[in-house]
Parts: sequence; C-alpha cells; structure tokens
Amino acid sequence: MKTLILAAGYATRLYPLTEHFPKPLLQVGGKTILDWLIGDIHTSGRMNEYVVISNHKFAGAFREWAGKQPLPVTVIDDGTETNETRLGAVRDIQLAAEELDLREDALVIAGDNVLDFSLAPFIRYGEESGCSCVMCYEEKELARQQRTAIITVDEAGFITGYEEKPREPKSCLAVPPFYYYRAEDLRRIPEALEAGCGADAPGSFAAWLSARRPMKAYRMPGSRYDIGNLESYEKIRDSYRGITR
Repeated sequence: MKTLILAAGYATRLYPLTEHFPKPLLQVGGKTILDWLIGDIHTSGRMNEYVVISNHKFAGAFREWAGKQPLPVTVIDDGTETNETRLGAVRDIQLAAEELDLREDALVIAGDNVLDFSLAPFIRYGEESGCSCVMCYEEKELARQQRTAIITVDEAGFITGYEEKPREPKSCLAVPPFYYYRAEDLRRIPEALEAGCGADAPGSFAAWLSARRPMKAYRMPGSRYDIGNLESYEKIRDSYRGITR
C-alpha cells in the first residue's frame, strides 16, 4: 500500500513564511509536519512507499527532505509554478496514480495537517471495510460547514449524501482531507473529471465516487489543527507535542 501526500499548494495565506518554502516542511514541535505524519502512518506496518506530490516551485525542497528520510519517499513534481496555474488536488492524485502505475490501495492525505491522533486505525478500517472510505467529524458551526465537505451516513456508516460547501448542510458531519481509496476506484479519476468533477478540492472526487460506489465514513478520534495563517502557526508551533496513541 502507498500513501499519497498532497503537497502542491502554495499556502499564500502564510506569506511571507511560505513564499519560498513549502508549508508541510514547517517545524511543529521540533519536527516537520511531514515527519509527524509519515512517522505515525508507518506504525500501521502497511506502507511500502510515501509519495509527496509537489508543485515545481517546491519540488527541490521536498527532494532534499526526502533524501534524509529512513523511509521510502518519492517526490512527484506536477510542473506548476504559481497558485494561479495549480492543477488542483484531484489532478495531482491522478498524476501520481498514472506515474506510479498504481495497482494497490492508497491512503490519500493533505500534507499540511497537524493531528493529535494516529491515522493507523483509519488505515485498518479502510482495509477491513471492503470499500473506499473517508474520515468525518462533527462540525458545530454553520459557517464552517458551508466552507467544507458535508456528508450524511446510514446506521452502518455508509455514505448516503456528499456535498462540497453546501449552503444548507444536511448534517454536521464534515470531511477532512483523509481518504482511503481502493485501487480500482482511483482508476476512475479520469472518468470523474470528464464527467465534470471539480479538480481543486480533494473531496470532489470522493463526492463523485460516493454517488456511484458504496463508501464508508470513519469517525475522527481526535482533533486536526489548521495552520491557516501566521498567527495560527505561531500558536501551535511550540505547543504541539505529537500524536497520542
């Protein structure tokens, strides 16, 4: 199994800190965000490769970081150099799947997430579910619900509805950027894009797929910390002490 790490964004809200440096390599609690993520994911014992999908502007920084890793890390350059010309998360996933000739299941995550829980149980859940899966959590604030993906689920955990940034959310279950995809489902990205699936938000493909295939939702067991601006980064940078097991 592989982990695909979406890291091709430009983090413009963190300028000047990220104007010439990628957000996923920022230090938090003494390590980079990516070090925390892959160190935790590796405890699952299921991964044979970590694939960082970068833009061209930051590919060199990621390759330098990857060269120091004890784990197998591959960096894929999507060729873009500005926020305005970015491919979007779904096309970046497609690029990685095609370059790798991916024939195995994959964990797909955003590379700029700071967590206080482990992703290993989610990986086990995905393996045992028999279908592609997303993670979800309860979001109480309406304004936040309207800025993210919202799902509805049945009693067995199967997704019954999936909307990106709904004006009138049908539930409070929000979807963070953590996905477990079956290999056969990842191969449907070209079909989804041709059918009009949005390319920018990573959840757009999951929303398209959930209308055509059974998908399940796993309840997030902890908190995800969003580094959206300089103030939020400074707040968490020295206080974060890693993933609780």
